[in-house]
Amino acid sequence: QALQDLTGDGGVRKERLRPGTGQPVPPSASVAVKYSGYLGNWNKLFCSNGNSKYPRLMKLGKDITLWGLEIGLLSMTKGEAALFVLTPEYAYGQRGCPPSIPPNTTVLFKVEVLDFIDSEECDTFFELTYEQQDRLPLEKVLKVAATEREFGNYFFQKQRFKIAKDRYKRALSILGCSSSSGAEQSQINASKLLLFLNLSLTYLKLERADRALKYGELALEMDQGNAKALFRCGQACLYMREYSKSRDFLARAQCIQPFNHDISNELKKLA
Repeated sequence: QALQDLTGDGGVRKERLRPGTGQPVPPSASVAVKYSGYLGNWNKLFCSNGNSKYPRLMKLGKDITLWGLEIGLLSMTKGEAALFVLTPEYAYGQRGCPPSIPPNTTVLFKVEVLDFIDSEECDTFFELTYEQQDRLPLEKVLKVAATEREFGNYFFQKQRFKIAKDRYKRALSILGCSSSSGAEQSQINASKLLLFLNLSLTYLKLERADRALKYGELALEMDQGNAKALFRCGQACLYMREYSKSRDFLARAQCIQPFNHDISNELKKLA
């Protein structure tokens, strides 16, 4: 099969093994990829993260420093797998990388994009001074907080709960602003509510029930009838053996969602 020439000079050539979905990886993204690097005709492996269950997120232009590999990634979409042939000019250059990679070596990479998050808004936001951040329109602030929450969700799914907790708290710190407009304050509170619920669950995973209860109660201050917040508080109290408080929270949650199996199972556990 003819390889696609991504650079016009044959420096980075690509063969798609499996198509992905959605938009291509943007230049400001943090990406999670599986990769293997080879010398010669795919016969000598010199680097790989194939044994990693949860590959870390890597920032383009910062963590991924191989020019040809970055060009290749920018041509890919989520879920896509591809092979890349990189000439020395786009890989390790005239010097190579002794002892693994000889001078002037063409290298081969097999890459799969597992996920990516576009962090352009966050990158720009955190480069500003506090005064400049305060002057930004609320829409931009909410978008940055949503991206930080997305990072938190990513790390939570990978069971890296401490990092997830830090990203959720970072998002909360961004939303520390208050607004004179009732409509804007409602938008801020809606974002905070999601983060309080995320933090409550994350602290349960970290076996810090006292903190889980705190964030569950903060969520209830914003929405007294939030079944998820009531459920989290009930779980936290059960963990702390505060059975009467746990029953109260769980019973209120069950009133709102009488057919929720998770709530029913937690009440059975309590009994």
